[in-house]
Amino acid sequence: MSDEDDSEPAVELGEHVPVEGAPLARVSSRLTWPKERSEVDRMEGDSVIRTPEGPVELSTVLESVDETYFQRRQEFESHVRDVIGTGPVPTADE
Repeated sequence: MSDEDDSEPAVELGEHVPVEGAPLARVSSRLTWPKERSEVDRMEGDSVIRTPEGPVELSTVLESVDETYFQRRQEFESHVRDVIGTGPVPTADE
């Protein structure tokens, strides 16, 4: 073991900047699959998810998803990402 002081982080971190909304993966992990789109909307539709355009309610995104039944979580996330896109998520101060 080293005698160095480990109270400082090994990598300097930037300022904590809040990001509005939950990651899509967190919302989809709360569900069991397979699941109908209407059931996803009923259970998690009021959840606000992070998107490159800012936070959006999942029910708003689901209105633009053509698929009505998702076999797996990955399939659901893929369809949602087709609607919301991918990319950097704006922080609260942007």
